[in-house]
Amino acid sequence: MEAVRGLSLAFMPAASLRACPEQWWDDVLGIAILGGGDASLVPPAIPVASIATPVLEGPRSMCEIWRTRGPLETGLRGRVRYRCSDTMLLGALEIGEDAVPIGASVSGLQWATEAAYREVFGLLDESGYRALFRAWNYFPGINVEADGSERYRQFNAGRQEAFRAGGRSTTGRVPAACALGTADGPFTLYFLALREAPVAIENPRQVCAYHYPLQYGPRSPTFARASLALSEAPPVLFVSGTASIVGHRTLHPGDVVAQTEESFRNIAAVLAEARRVAPDGAGFGLRDLSYKVYVRHPADLGAVRASVREHVGSEVPVVFVQADVCRADLLVEIEASGGHALEEA
Repeated sequence: MEAVRGLSLAFMPAASLRACPEQWWDDVLGIAILGGGDASLVPPAIPVASIATPVLEGPRSMCEIWRTRGPLETGLRGRVRYRCSDTMLLGALEIGEDAVPIGASVSGLQWATEAAYREVFGLLDESGYRALFRAWNYFPGINVEADGSERYRQFNAGRQEAFRAGGRSTTGRVPAACALGTADGPFTLYFLALREAPVAIENPRQVCAYHYPLQYGPRSPTFARASLALSEAPPVLFVSGTASIVGHRTLHPGDVVAQTEESFRNIAAVLAEARRVAPDGAGFGLRDLSYKVYVRHPADLGAVRASVREHVGSEVPVVFVQADVCRADLLVEIEASGGHALEEA
């Protein structure tokens, strides 16, 4: 890889980490290993999230590598390993649901979620990177009914409680985020935070997630449809996990191609809003971004891949993984990011 300028993203096979020289790690903010690869290949100082979302195309285990120009500082606060530049911090942690204290009045997942976010907000308040920019959440059994409710609803309750306890808004200025169901493993969170608050972007085709009606649970999801960092040069955009939802309802149940197409219509609407807000948003088009596509059923990969490539072309970086989506009737979810450099591994 060439010298880093600003934030950059690269996807590479996890096995390739063995060949990385020591100096290569100097500019690495953090890594997510998709497919549950061997985290021991990453130096202890680097934040790493190992996630059991099987990769559906290419190597069985892929790394999502975030890099930026140094010098970088490294630290550990509680269970959060983090690394930061002058403007941005990346952190990662995992908490097993079996760590819930005896006598707790909430489920293990709700407790783990709240505990994780409380630790994150404690770090951000102490370090000066107070603005949570983008959060990735992964845990098994997302659609399973357990402990009296769906596990995704338990996650939302734990997240919202931590936001309130940490003095953060649960509406309006909230981060971009996703929550996916994994094959196994603990509750895993990795995130980016900024010194200067990003701009929350919403989708005019959708009800804001934090205003969903009660039919989706007593605690609404705490995320924006996208988050735009105008403090970065150039501005960096993260589009949250996006699915076939218009208003607040799922469209096209049972039709994975139609759901994929609807997801891209939603992403296009979010990008239009981002271009309106950004001083020069010309780089926020469908073919200017990189993507992770979460497919519920591996047998649907071919149909989803064909639809994705129809919208973004053959040159845009796309990683396809198997994961369960937050609603049982959703078959695919797509996240994206842009404004940062895209590096070849």
